[in-house]
Amino acid sequence: MPSSRALVIGASGGVGAAMAAELEQRGSEVTGLSRREDGLDLTDEASIAKAIGALQHPFDLVFVATGALTSTRAAPEKSLADLGSDELIAQIRLNALGPALVLKHLKPHIPRKKRSVFAALSARVGSIGDNGLGGWYSYRTSKAALNSLLHGAAVELSRTHKQAVFACLHPGTVETAFTEGYDHDKVSPETAAAKLIDVIEALTPAQSGGFYDYAGREIPW
Repeated sequence: MPSSRALVIGASGGVGAAMAAELEQRGSEVTGLSRREDGLDLTDEASIAKAIGALQHPFDLVFVATGALTSTRAAPEKSLADLGSDELIAQIRLNALGPALVLKHLKPHIPRKKRSVFAALSARVGSIGDNGLGGWYSYRTSKAALNSLLHGAAVELSRTHKQAVFACLHPGTVETAFTEGYDHDKVSPETAAAKLIDVIEALTPAQSGGFYDYAGREIPW
């Protein structure tokens, strides 16, 4: 059954907008927050606290669809010679710390006595075990950090929210501005959203803290 009340963070982006539309089509009441529409800045904890503090009710599903491939440069690093602290720190702030702070401030809105899901967009390139190509240092590291943060939160919150599910999800390569210029087989945001929601609806508390792709397959850390 679809979640009856959902919150999509990053609802104005390609995947976020498609997730909101698909959830509404499946019967959910959807609240969307984004930088473009609401001034939500995931690199600023005060902005996160303000936006979430204005929410009035618990959510059965929270989906964080934010992220960026680069922050201070035009393309990901190809080698160690390209690595610098500005890009790495900026990527971790946006792609890892931002979603974790969303969860921090949303904790009072997570139901304690029924199933709920908190999911965030990760990426297969954040898998250390699956990394056979190298490069993309800052983006890979930020997604690995996101996976670690949400896994740790899942362990902690399982003690008080026994039916809650926390998950990092890889959507595949989605055809958005995010992936423009990269030569991969791509799916539409609508297709990605439908597959991700199918995965979300099938996850159980026993799978909380895991890292899964758009088909529900577990990805190695």
